Amino acid sequence: MGLSKGERDLIVVSTILKVLLFPAYRSTDFEVHRNWLAITRNLPLKEWYQDTTSEWTLDYPPFFAYFSYLLSIPARLLLPHKYSEHILRLSEKAVEGWDVTGYMRLSVLISEIVLFTAVLRLSKSSSNGSSTRLVSLAIALHPGFIILDSIHFQYNGFLFGIMLWSLIGAKENRPIVCAAFFAALLNFKHIYIYLAPAWFIYLLRQYCIPPGTGLTLHLKPLVQIGSATLAVFAVSLGPFLYLNQGTQLLARLFPFTRGLMHAYWAPNAWASVTLLDRILLQIAKHPHLELPVSSTGVASTSRGLVGDTYFAVLPNITPLHCFLLTGITQFVQLIPLWRQPSYKTFLQAIAACGFSSFMFGWHVHEKAVMLVLVPLSLLSSEDWNHFQAFVIASVSGLIGLFPLLFNAAETPVKMGYSLIWLVIVCTRLRQGASKPTPTLASHIVDTAQNVYLASAIPLLIFTSILHPSFTLSGRISARYEFLPLMMTSVWCSIGLWVAWGRLVVGMWLDLPHQGGLKID
Repeated sequence: MGLSKGERDLIVVSTILKVLLFPAYRSTDFEVHRNWLAITRNLPLKEWYQDTTSEWTLDYPPFFAYFSYLLSIPARLLLPHKYSEHILRLSEKAVEGWDVTGYMRLSVLISEIVLFTAVLRLSKSSSNGSSTRLVSLAIALHPGFIILDSIHFQYNGFLFGIMLWSLIGAKENRPIVCAAFFAALLNFKHIYIYLAPAWFIYLLRQYCIPPGTGLTLHLKPLVQIGSATLAVFAVSLGPFLYLNQGTQLLARLFPFTRGLMHAYWAPNAWASVTLLDRILLQIAKHPHLELPVSSTGVASTSRGLVGDTYFAVLPNITPLHCFLLTGITQFVQLIPLWRQPSYKTFLQAIAACGFSSFMFGWHVHEKAVMLVLVPLSLLSSEDWNHFQAFVIASVSGLIGLFPLLFNAAETPVKMGYSLIWLVIVCTRLRQGASKPTPTLASHIVDTAQNVYLASAIPLLIFTSILHPSFTLSGRISARYEFLPLMMTSVWCSIGLWVAWGRLVVGMWLDLPHQGGLKID
């Protein structure tokens, strides 16, 4: 099943848009990845995770380091010497130039072939052709990839393409392919370890301890899956362990010296907790109240500094708290997958694990919301409940990414492209979704969700137009410069809570219809 002419035209237009965005704003991640090309090109393997020439040190797993090395090869072979030396220069400061910009932007564009081939394969492997084609195309053209990769600068499309190839292995009943691709994904970017429990339970329950066999362990699939996984890790980690770089590698991958909050209050549970702490701090200033206030917490900005984040009134959050909350919520949500290890419950578990890690994780990046949005996209055509979860998560998740692009020049692109994508995808999906018989409870929930979605309009008007204008004119004090970020984070967190709730309720309600198997 190939692409239709209309689908091909959409991909061509999207590609042209990405090329036109080459000169657009780029974050410091641009120099981070360029520096990694320089590190892997100029230094021996044993120094890759030791180098501190630049502050942008290599802190992704080895497969991404190998990937960076591969990206440096065309520069050496195809470009004139002066350009290749400029692009791959190991420098303390950022390296600028149109040649650097063009080469790095093009590397992202070409790497997305992995994503496009994966969604094409997904569309071919489903009996529900039209819906799957729509979802596949929606993922390939997702605004999150435009914002994060084509403008801000990362390789998320490439990485999620690898994840989709793992899911294709699951869908086509090829467990070794599923395990190997996910193991490779972990060795490209370790943030996907948050999703690992879903892969572990699915592969274990589907192939090694299948339902209906008691707790009998099938050794052959266990050995096959385990061997494939270990082989991938051996290729990735082996050279560094041989060079006694294991400890340094671990220190780079898991720097717990970073604080609870990232560059701004990512729209998760800690955004709400931080807001509550700031409100309580103002209340504590009342002369007749005797709330204990931490001076360290008062001085903590919680806005982008690397280091610990402290609360002024509420108890401080530690990595252990985050780990426990994430682990407990994931455990509960994996029970349906254990009971019925189908492809659908596998996708549900992946999305649920993504929610747990995003809402309760330590030092969560706002970009990690893609761990939720991509699997929810794959579920969006299943039924009305998953469609609604997809809609509210997509709107709140994408708006949560908007502050990453703070220049006025990118505003029409991020808002316009996202709006067009949402309208087309949601309209088409709604046409195919069968709405259940309404009840009073469902009517209240749907109405509240529609009111919430409508409130995005005044939010964007205030944060993008009114607040900047009022600040310039002096109507709003500069001390409230954080207000748009705070409002955006808290507003988006509400939508993600609702989407998560819909997903979890749907997981448990779906279970009886999928067989209602009991734990052996």
